Amino acid sequence: MSHFFAVLYRLRYISRWSLMRNSVHENVAEHSYYVAILAHTLATIDRDVYGVHTDPERSAVRALFHDATEAFTGDIPTPVKHHNEALLQNFRAIERIAATRLHDLVPAHIRPTYTSLIGVDDADPYVKAADILDAYLKCVTERTNGNREFVHAEAQTLQSLRALDMPAVTYFLIHLAPSVHKSLDELQTP
Repeated sequence: MSHFFAVLYRLRYISRWSLMRNSVHENVAEHSYYVAILAHTLATIDRDVYGVHTDPERSAVRALFHDATEAFTGDIPTPVKHHNEALLQNFRAIERIAATRLHDLVPAHIRPTYTSLIGVDDADPYVKAADILDAYLKCVTERTNGNREFVHAEAQTLQSLRALDMPAVTYFLIHLAPSVHKSLDELQTP
């Protein structure tokens, strides 16, 4: 018997943005879903708008597992992880241990498929961009809800997105992101 999926299902209990007051609470499972659809969309934009050879479905699947190790580590807030280089390196070591532990839970017959999915979140540029983009959209949502707690984080994540210098991200910010803050009534009008 394998506990792999039992562990993955625990991602719904792990809260994100724990150091900040949230008007909309989010867990790691929800975040992984949003990162998956964003990674798929970014790869699709690159493929269909800019003619780049991409695999949107592969990016989406990688995104679904990009934070799977947090089932063991929890979600460590970015300011904590990046407080200093030694702390970041130690946390990366903990993530590698968690990835090995999670990978070992996968039944042997299907384990090879998951080898390229667990603990390799930096392997796909669309996943990295989507992870930051999801943080940015969370900040926009919170600020729009009147929560000033996220104003600084919004500016930082937007700066991080621009630093990626990815045309697909720019396209998304211009054509798709502006309506995220709108109400349901506003979304009903063209």
